[in-house]
Amino acid sequence: MTISIPQLEEARRALEAPLFADLAGDANVSFEFFPPKTEKMEEALWETVKTLEPFGPRFVSVTYGAGGTTRERTHATVARIQRETSMGAAAHLTCVEASRDEIDAIADAYWLAGVRHIVALRGDAPAGKSFAPHPNGYTNAADLVAGLKRLHPFELSVAAYPECHPDSRDQADDLDNLKRKLDAGATRGITQFFFEPETFFRFRDRAAAAGIDAEMVPGIMPVTNFASILKMSAMCGTEVPAWLGRLFEGLDDHPTSRQLIAATLAAELCRKLYAGGVRDLHFYTLNRAELSFAICHLLGLRAKAGERAEAA
Repeated sequence: MTISIPQLEEARRALEAPLFADLAGDANVSFEFFPPKTEKMEEALWETVKTLEPFGPRFVSVTYGAGGTTRERTHATVARIQRETSMGAAAHLTCVEASRDEIDAIADAYWLAGVRHIVALRGDAPAGKSFAPHPNGYTNAADLVAGLKRLHPFELSVAAYPECHPDSRDQADDLDNLKRKLDAGATRGITQFFFEPETFFRFRDRAAAAGIDAEMVPGIMPVTNFASILKMSAMCGTEVPAWLGRLFEGLDDHPTSRQLIAATLAAELCRKLYAGGVRDLHFYTLNRAELSFAICHLLGLRAKAGERAEAA
């Protein structure tokens, strides 16, 4: 990675001063939520949305279940955020088990609801199945991006994989796929979560060497449940460092300690990314505000005056 003089100065400050002292507050953030299944989960999600809204995120995104299993709930959540908050809502949309006509109709409905940003993904097949394109559907994420661009001038984000998608042959193949998505009309890549800053910096260098100059936004996943992280990491090809497991040993019955450690680790990752020149971060919130709120505050961001300023 080529380090600029300002980045070297920032890295020096990070070593010599308290880690988060007097940051400029110039980071940009975005947040990801998942559609709630119950009324209680709906209330918890909305509390999280209202807690994080004062940070003025670039956008917030709402996930889409495997095989389109949360289609209606995703649409309802996105439409409500778009309608009732000051934040731009981005809807996840996948190719799985749906025809082009079905997907186009969903995209049209989003456009009519005022949604102008879609996170376009190939998507995961339902449990126990491998991905296969619908016979009358979009074949992959690049095809989906091109199709959405033909429908409306959406802003389109796509997935990027710092450690290679499990279905890719190798890193070069994975970068070729990312480049096809961007060439088809995507604006940026949002990365899968990772646990060490060097993972992102190496990926950024490989992408640049491959001729990719689009924005790459690192995805941040605070670890609150180590067993769940192991499961998710295995599904998406993310390496879990041995030191991470050791830090969570013996904490099964200590949820508050897990929260403190999770916040510390995620904040340290963000601070090191910041020292390396990163100014845009995407948080996988799991519909909880506390950790993302704390990390944003450490990074120098402050809730807007007159808005709520405490995490639920």
